[in-house]
This record gives sequence, structure tokens and C-alpha cells, in this order.
Amino acid sequence: MKSIVIAIDGHSSTGKSTVAKKLASELGYKYVDTGAMYRAVTLFAMRNNWIVDGEVDDSKLIDHLPEIKINFEYNPKAGSNDVLLNGENVEKEIRTMEVSGNVSSVAKIDEVREKLVQIQKELGEEKGIVMDGRDIGSVVFPEAELKIFMTASANIRAQRRYNELKEKGEDINFEEVLKNVQHRDDIDSNRKNSPLIQSEDAIKIDNSNLSQEEQFAKILNLAKEKMISA
Repeated sequence: MKSIVIAIDGHSSTGKSTVAKKLASELGYKYVDTGAMYRAVTLFAMRNNWIVDGEVDDSKLIDHLPEIKINFEYNPKAGSNDVLLNGENVEKEIRTMEVSGNVSSVAKIDEVREKLVQIQKELGEEKGIVMDGRDIGSVVFPEAELKIFMTASANIRAQRRYNELKEKGEDINFEEVLKNVQHRDDIDSNRKNSPLIQSEDAIKIDNSNLSQEEQFAKILNLAKEKMISA
């Protein structure tokens, strides 16, 4: 079977990364979590106090973008890649609610997107890759052989995110998480540069009422069909 590029886009908290990681492992492909890349840039800005009350000091972040180096390091215990920011493992830090609340504001900055999209394109040049994010099928890999667009209702996504954060010991309430999900949807869908859209040739999967197993089996079958026909 031929190696292909698999682009998985969709709303926040739809389980894109979980599916993409498992799919890459099953197929022996590389996996790139583009959302983690934007989270790393967000953490960099937060550490430098360039985000105040949700407002990003765009000019300062843009001026310092050349200082940001993002890499991935395989974590055998997790069975996936951890994110390195300038050589430091920040996998745990970038998953907090504070970073989640600011990442969409950082991701809408043109210069940030241009920098990370270029890195993503380079990572996919040899194919045999699964990449998830908001604009993978529409901007990063418009010629991807398989494009998936994942979605679910905001309430269901917020409940999943809430459960995940509670398991990690974070002190949060459901309304706070729901507000964050709705806020990210609004910013992601309405930004001028690379808004979240479903590509015409993407296959939409609403997983509101699908188990992880059902969803994965469906996407795995789609991938294998494309690999055979490519």
C-alpha cells in the first residue's frame, strides 16, 4: 500500500489528537500534533508576560518568533511524542486550562501561523504522516489523500474536556470549560488567516454519539481504502 498524508481537522476537544496518535501507531506513520505547536508558542508568550487578560502583545511576540524552536521527542511511557520548547519538555504545561484559554488568540496571529505552517509542510514532505489541527486539510496539506473533519456538540466536547482535566487534578467547573470551548470555536472559525473550515473533499465525522472505538474503526477503514487506491 502507498504511503499517504492524512489530515485531521475539526473543533477543539473532539479527540483529534487521540485518533491521530492511534492511527499513526496502527499504520506505522509519523504523528504531528499541530495544536501542541500553537500551545508551545502560547506558553512562550505567557512566560514573557505578553498576554494580559486574554490580549496578546502581537508585536513583541512577532519580534521574538525567531527565538522559538519547537521539536518533538518520543516518550516511550506515553507511546507518543512530547513537545519540546527550546529544548525543554513542556508537554504537561501546554495542556493546562490557562494555555487553552489563550491559544486561539495566539493562533490567529498571521506571523505565528506562517512560521508553524512552514514547519508543518516540511514535516510532511516524505508522506507517511498523520497531522491534526484546524487548517491541515485546507492550508497545510490541501492535496492530502485523506481529509477528516471531526466535530461534536459544544456541550459534549466541554464535558469530555472537563472530565479529562478533573482526572489530572485541576480545580475547574463545567461552565468555565464550556465557555472556553465556545470561545475557541468562535475565534477559530472567524479569524481572517486560515479559519477553521471543512474542506469540500473532507469526510465529516460527528462523534457526539460515537465511542472512541467506533470512531477509530471508521477512520482506520477510510485510511486503508485510500492507501490501496492512491
